[in-house]
Amino acid sequence: MSYHLSALALAALLWSTAAMSMPPASRSGTFHLDSPPQRAFALFTAQGERRWAPGWDPEILSGDVERGSVFRTRSHNRTVVWIVSAYDAGAQRVSYARLVDGMNMGLVDVSCEAADGGTQVTVRYTLTPLSEAGQHNIAHLLDAQHYAAFMEEWRAAITAALRRDDEAD
Repeated sequence: MSYHLSALALAALLWSTAAMSMPPASRSGTFHLDSPPQRAFALFTAQGERRWAPGWDPEILSGDVERGSVFRTRSHNRTVVWIVSAYDAGAQRVSYARLVDGMNMGLVDVSCEAADGGTQVTVRYTLTPLSEAGQHNIAHLLDAQHYAAFMEEWRAAITAALRRDDEAD
């Protein structure tokens, strides 16, 4: 009996908070585009991001933009698997579930709404770490200042892509 209690006590001492489940962390950001919502929204699909995201090269595994479609990308030498969890072109909303191999998994939600003669884009990342490295990665990505800079990079890149499209017309 004492051996059993000692083993339980040892197991309790060895239990690490890193091994415990972590709650998801979330951050949302917004930016404005001088373009109508329908046009802006098309840039938030697997294929649409090719027009503005450097290095974005999705491998389409099934479907395109419908719920349940799957594609794969590479980021920082890791495989990222994406699943379209919701897609509503009429409301200009899309949600992706994603898994970054060995790092984190979670959701990315994008919505485009008419505002000030253009579009207000809202992007929310909700992520759960899968490792200690993933926990550090999430803390960095979702840091308020870093996330604001991340959203500004998106805004600048998308604005440049829209401008290129306008010049090509």
